[in-house]
Amino acid sequence: MSLSGKHFYEFGPFRLDPAEGLLQREGQAVPLPPKVFETLRVLVESSGHLVEKEELMRQIWPDTFVEEANLAQNIFTLRKVLGEGGGGPEYIETVPKRGYRFVAAVQKIEDVAASEMPGRVESPIGEAQARKAKNIVAVVAVASVVFGVGLVMWQWLRPRAAPPAERVKLAVLPFENLSGDAEQDYLSDGLTEEMITQLARLNPDRLAVIARTSSMHFKGSKKTVAQIGQELGVDYVLEGSIRREGERLRISAQLIQVKDQTHVWAENYERDVGDLMAVQDQVAQAIAAEIRVQLTPQGLAAAGRGSSARAASPEVYQLYLKGRFFWNKRTPEGFAKSIELFEEAIRKDPKFALAYAGLADSYVLLGPNNVRPPKEVYPKAKAAAQKALELDETLSEAHASLAFAKLLYDWDPRGAEQEFQRAIADNPGYPTARHWYAYTLAALGKLDLAVAEIRRAQALDPLSLSISSDVGQILLFARRYEEAVEQCKKTLEMDPDYRAAYWYLGLTYEQMGRNNEAVDALLKQVSLRGEAAATQEQLKKAYAAGGMKAYWHTWAARWETPSQRKEIPAFSLSVVYARAGEKDKAMAMLLKAHAEHFPSLVFLPVEPVFDPLREDPRFIELLKRIAPAS
Repeated sequence: MSLSGKHFYEFGPFRLDPAEGLLQREGQAVPLPPKVFETLRVLVESSGHLVEKEELMRQIWPDTFVEEANLAQNIFTLRKVLGEGGGGPEYIETVPKRGYRFVAAVQKIEDVAASEMPGRVESPIGEAQARKAKNIVAVVAVASVVFGVGLVMWQWLRPRAAPPAERVKLAVLPFENLSGDAEQDYLSDGLTEEMITQLARLNPDRLAVIARTSSMHFKGSKKTVAQIGQELGVDYVLEGSIRREGERLRISAQLIQVKDQTHVWAENYERDVGDLMAVQDQVAQAIAAEIRVQLTPQGLAAAGRGSSARAASPEVYQLYLKGRFFWNKRTPEGFAKSIELFEEAIRKDPKFALAYAGLADSYVLLGPNNVRPPKEVYPKAKAAAQKALELDETLSEAHASLAFAKLLYDWDPRGAEQEFQRAIADNPGYPTARHWYAYTLAALGKLDLAVAEIRRAQALDPLSLSISSDVGQILLFARRYEEAVEQCKKTLEMDPDYRAAYWYLGLTYEQMGRNNEAVDALLKQVSLRGEAAATQEQLKKAYAAGGMKAYWHTWAARWETPSQRKEIPAFSLSVVYARAGEKDKAMAMLLKAHAEHFPSLVFLPVEPVFDPLREDPRFIELLKRIAPAS
């Protein structure tokens, strides 16, 4: 092969070779996963120029939808590899809300001789997956015929290792879409999510399954099983692929033990689209048998998780999967599309419980994000959840959504507690239920229990930015300020642009009296909100002149303008006024928030921001109207 026109880039002690997929530091190879290498390549080739997040994601994951957290993790990995932080040089600059810029000096070297070029390091995992995809057609027919009897005999008659003494941890990696059509991603993502749900319900005392958010972080990744196992702290990973040809599905799945990367179990399936849930059941039970997890009555009941789905037509079930695909984007547009798809599934099959559960999940998340007024969305969430439970009382998702609506709309944490306990009993491995239940415990003043519960959610979903950040807020509620600071910093290590973590960090520092650090964190949050540089400078000057109260007074004055008042929730204004020492204005805004039924009022009993108001008779009276009776 001709080497004419080849080039590489040098910056600091590093040399980047795009053609060979290699990064070197002072002549020594620096191993990088392919997607992380591609991220570095795009940034280096555009050195000195802003690369928008959307453009980066388009180049790194062409024709594939991935969440922005994947890009953030790539940037985090690169900063660690390049030695940023701790006084080290800066290579990658974050441009808030837009993208990244490679700021180190880069020299492009042309026409490198072949003898100077090191050998390329191939990815054995990628090659294995390619061979697996080519061979799948040859084996699926035999697998479907012998599965029923042969698998059972094979599982229970062959010699086995002793059952593991400790709880086994498993991650289901995103199933690969081999259909050549990105529009079929909803099918591979749906299979991944349902498989996680199935396995999480088998026997939670013996089998812990990493949640969807953390698993989907590895979509499109070429990291090795060892790397993934180390990041997630799991014993096994399940990986696979799905190919759709018309109304036929070809599915491959394999279970790998992390400690030695051995393939413990593998199987191929060929099914109609309508048999997808049956395949999920078969794989879940085969894996359970393989790692010696005995199915308890609860686990056997979980095998019926898909009963309502099996009763639905393939068309209706696919509408549900598409709805979940858009719901998982967690954007206003995604919620709107998911509602449309769930409602279409319900029109076609009014007895399809999963679609009602999805509808409840969509509506219940529109309220806390201020996308729609609480009085509009929470009654719809409750109605959809109750209908789902009428059809299938074991749906933990529906119990969790009903509980969250009881907490945030009814301000009924005791009623919510009962629903969350039922949701967790039905599926102890459902991290969303544990995440939201932690807030219920906090509203009830059970703060140590709240911290323990959200830590359980975090263990199930270790790469979730929202859970990681919310651990910081729960610790703030509990007045465990040093721990809250540490947790916020850990979240920012995962994503240096995560706004909520800076907000909680700033409020925590302020509670501790560390005002300089509080302002630094709060100004970073202001910057990431996209506020003008002039506004940021005004806030800095206010703090320099009059301390924290002057800082908050400046914010209040800005939000008091007519154009801003229409956009800012009364509850947010109450926070600013309380920090500024404007008690009367803070109380007026709290009463307005009460009239608007703002969800966050349920946390007034434990929110440190309002500590200056706790002796005010008006605040005490408001608490009686919100807080649970003793």
